[in-house]
Amino acid sequence: MNPVAFELFGIKVMWYGVLISIGVIIGTILAIREAERLGIGEDTLIDLLLYAIPISLIGARAHYVIFTWDYYKNNLIEIFHFRGGGLAIHGAIIAAVIVALIFAKKRKLDFWKIADSCAPSLILGQAIGRWGNYINQEAYGTATDLPWGIMIDGVKVHPTFLYESIGDFVVFLFLLWYRRNKSQVSGEIFLLYLMLYSIIRFFVEGLRTDSLMIGPIRVAQLISIIGVIASWYYLIKRRKQNCL
Repeated sequence: MNPVAFELFGIKVMWYGVLISIGVIIGTILAIREAERLGIGEDTLIDLLLYAIPISLIGARAHYVIFTWDYYKNNLIEIFHFRGGGLAIHGAIIAAVIVALIFAKKRKLDFWKIADSCAPSLILGQAIGRWGNYINQEAYGTATDLPWGIMIDGVKVHPTFLYESIGDFVVFLFLLWYRRNKSQVSGEIFLLYLMLYSIIRFFVEGLRTDSLMIGPIRVAQLISIIGVIASWYYLIKRRKQNCL
């Protein structure tokens, strides 16, 4: 499939960007509806997203550049070539959380409620965005004989984009169910998102052939382990605080 969706005034618009944009739009609509239910005004959430979305994009790029510095230190101008690829979702998540923390403090809002309202939208956006990897023929896994493998350069490989997309969508549905039937403490939805996505990413990352590395360690797996531990710790902590 051609990675170029269409051309606009001579500029090639990539399917990857189109899919990310669709994810952002759908996620924003869902987040606004939930934010209003939690007592956070639509204008307030939109204000947050106007900061969080572009800064998350910068965070995604910065994360990738940092862990591929051996290349970029000799090609500094390429750091700003976003259209050339090289975005990391962990960088986007970290940047978004930092922005939300600062925003909540400045506006005197409950960070956990904001995070809860956005978490299902984040994971749904990730599920949609992963299909951009398929169109670009990137972020695939090792060779496999499984019937659902996909052909890349004449080799059948694990469709890791599909594994993660399906896992993300299942987590999205679970979070919607949990929010309606089980959630009692603010922050639970966001922390469950962080924990479940980290688990999915840890195992999917083990199959990928393009992992960012620190020596022999896959960066995404390391961050995933930290994400599981941190989310579990804060989940237990917040539930205990709610019982006091």
